[in-house]
Amino acid sequence: MPNPTVPSAPPSTQPPSTQLILYRFSLSGHAHRAELMLSLLGLPYRSVDVDLRGGEHKREAFLRLNPFGQVPVLDDGGTIVSDSNAILVYLATRYDDGNWLPRDPAGAATVQRWLSVAAGEIASGPAAARLAVLFGAALPVEEARARATRLFALMEPILAHQPFLAASHATLADVAAYSYIARAEEGGVALSPYPALNAWLRRIEALPGFVPMPVSRVGLAA
Repeated sequence: MPNPTVPSAPPSTQPPSTQLILYRFSLSGHAHRAELMLSLLGLPYRSVDVDLRGGEHKREAFLRLNPFGQVPVLDDGGTIVSDSNAILVYLATRYDDGNWLPRDPAGAATVQRWLSVAAGEIASGPAAARLAVLFGAALPVEEARARATRLFALMEPILAHQPFLAASHATLADVAAYSYIARAEEGGVALSPYPALNAWLRRIEALPGFVPMPVSRVGLAA
């Protein structure tokens, strides 16, 4: 496997027009993606915790920010961006120089493929299993675990031959995939059978500006 290139946090191409505000739930992997990207880019921001258990995300004030009633939501001086992957694309396009989201068509397409995996196989696999175990969501947990296992088996040989998912350095693909995979065991999905996948997790955690996904305890629904 080639030696990974670990980029230093690049300076923003444009300063934020005002303090960035991230509406989040601290245990959400989707929110963590956005927080991780903000930190990797070295952008100052303020977090606003949304009370999901109390239904704050379904009230009129929050629905004005995101009619879908989901976190995270980013407010960049009045520019409102919702959906975690959309926030990643926005931040990389506005505040980076092409390191995190390649500008060439093939590179951009490769990253987009993994953003689709994050919204598809990761969301219905390790994320869904974690949601069922931690929060008691009425989801088919065994099916979710099986999807996660299939996904990890697919990712293992890829990461055995290259350090990151879409390039020789970290990109949005890695940021989008990291959070729920890093906490897959909270949903009952073992990570130990996948040494290359685990090495990839450690490479992301070594990036300048990395912030960890919070560790959760089973039984939060209670």
